Amino acid sequence: MLKRKLYNNLLEWKETYEGSTALLIDGARQIGKSYICEMFGKNEYKSYLIIDFANVSKEIIDIFENESTDLDLFFIKLQAFYEVSLHKRNSLIIFDEVQLFPRARQLIKYLVKDGRYDYIETASMPFLKKDIENIVLPSEEKHIEMFPLDFEEFLWALGDTVTVPALQEFFNKKIPLGQALHRKIMNYFRQYILVGGMPQAVNTYIETKNFTKVDSIKRDILNLYRSDVYKFAKGYANKVISILDEIPSQLSKKEKKYRLSSISKQARYREYEDSFMWLNDAMIINTCYNSTDINIGLSLNKDSFKRKCYMMDTGLLVTQTFMDKDYTENNLYKAILFNKLNINEGMIMENIVAQILRSNGHKLFFYSKNDNKNRENNMELDFIIKDKEKIKKLSVIEVKSSVYQKHSSLDKFRTKYKDRINNSYILYQKDLMVKDGVIHLPIYMSIFL
Repeated sequence: MLKRKLYNNLLEWKETYEGSTALLIDGARQIGKSYICEMFGKNEYKSYLIIDFANVSKEIIDIFENESTDLDLFFIKLQAFYEVSLHKRNSLIIFDEVQLFPRARQLIKYLVKDGRYDYIETASMPFLKKDIENIVLPSEEKHIEMFPLDFEEFLWALGDTVTVPALQEFFNKKIPLGQALHRKIMNYFRQYILVGGMPQAVNTYIETKNFTKVDSIKRDILNLYRSDVYKFAKGYANKVISILDEIPSQLSKKEKKYRLSSISKQARYREYEDSFMWLNDAMIINTCYNSTDINIGLSLNKDSFKRKCYMMDTGLLVTQTFMDKDYTENNLYKAILFNKLNINEGMIMENIVAQILRSNGHKLFFYSKNDNKNRENNMELDFIIKDKEKIKKLSVIEVKSSVYQKHSSLDKFRTKYKDRINNSYILYQKDLMVKDGVIHLPIYMSIFL
């Protein structure tokens, strides 16, 4: 059983709202939404009932369509069909994959008002936005996003509950860990990069410690996503697949900005915008936009024509990079495990940082400036986020290889925007160090940003 931090969010929702609102969990497919809802129902209620609209009977559809105006009869029939007794204010009803039956989502308004039970819905965003033109969206919904397992949750799965709290102390005090401890945690972090945070992949790794089997699970997930594209992105599915397939190649480049010319010289962003949005809404990718004016409102000054597209799970990226070859030919597994990444290092390390920042609640932005007249004005910063210590300040992040020699873009950026920046970070594969006002963090400490 995988322990997830989202469980605490479910507890907070239950205790805070006491049935006055439903909870809608958004997340990519195979992220663990159904599992955590069912576990929550088992642990926190006298009974629970789960309606899976991806595999629902005609009898249940009939109940929703013909009996929902009489909630007494509606609940009697649900209990009879599922052979579950519902208890007032002590039962949970789960609408799984609710996007497949919008009428159920519309009914939430009246079910919440009725007040007998608690309700959780799960959905995948691009599908959630389909077929809602003819329904009244409930205002009685609290939304929450679910992401792959983070590094701490991965360590929990390995039986380690002490490493991250200890790391927090080192991070707070800004003192080095020492080579032995740093090396140990980097080894764990490399395993996390390879396996990723998809629950089925993590479970397989815990049970087998076999990367071949883990890779097979991830291939299945990627193939499921491709099937979803062809099923639900009708009219522009080929463009979505083209973008998705090109991500490893785009990230392997020095600048990593997504260039449509790699797909077609005639491609234009306005023709592909829906396709990018589909992948972003499906939470299959994490989109990072160029911010043209560095202030606290980063999203107000984003350049939508300059973006980076990271895979939402780095373990999936590792598999996707060699999707057309057998697992035994995927050299990334050995390279990452033995710290021999070389050419693919920037791609993998930036992707894992983007994944971590996104799961920490940050929207992703980078800064890029090209001055053809004066190259000294050129700057390229990997990530800019809101600072956790000072809400009206920003933090700037550069992701470096373990052998980097300089950070000239960061130095120029700090000089130009010193009044807007609180913390400057280098994320790399060595131990913690503070030098010349720049905090050098081992990359696994990005979990605290």
